Amino acid sequence: MEISGWNERYRSGKRATEDLVAAPTRLLMETAKQLEPGKALDLACGTGRNALWLAERGWSVTAVDGAQAAIDILRSRASKRDVTVDARVADLEKNEYRIEDSSWDLIAMCYYLQRNLFEPAKQGVAPGGILLAIVHITEPGEEPTAHRLRPGELERYFQGWEILHHREGKASDTAHLRPVAEIVARRPIGS
Repeated sequence: MEISGWNERYRSGKRATEDLVAAPTRLLMETAKQLEPGKALDLACGTGRNALWLAERGWSVTAVDGAQAAIDILRSRASKRDVTVDARVADLEKNEYRIEDSSWDLIAMCYYLQRNLFEPAKQGVAPGGILLAIVHITEPGEEPTAHRLRPGELERYFQGWEILHHREGKASDTAHLRPVAEIVARRPIGS
């Protein structure tokens, strides 16, 4: 969907209402609870359910989304909760946000697939840091699309990394009806 479509969905209230009541992504919560708070980058953050949760637990969070309406909602929510989130509007598909190399202890890409974003995201993770990704995958008989990988494809992006979690199947987030692939991978020290 184009950025203008996302902005319209957030402005109409339907998507914003869904996001406002949605809990943070379970895999992100489980993963972050095992880590010391540091610097986190939430890519395609929407209205910030994950960014806000991390910030409330002491993480220094930068959250990026292409939809100005989503970022406006995130900023308002952060203000009301008295937490700081560096919320930025940038179209990731147009490379409007540059991920600084070896700068992040945790990068999250939840329910967002942009194949050419994996390499810069991996480079952005500090050695020993974590990249968490959840993407939709095809069902039997379906061909991959711009927004869906084939089963087994996500793990190939993380060859040479320590895989802490990998699962494919039904999404644990009830808002997502399609099957997903999940991965939590640690960048090797010295890479």
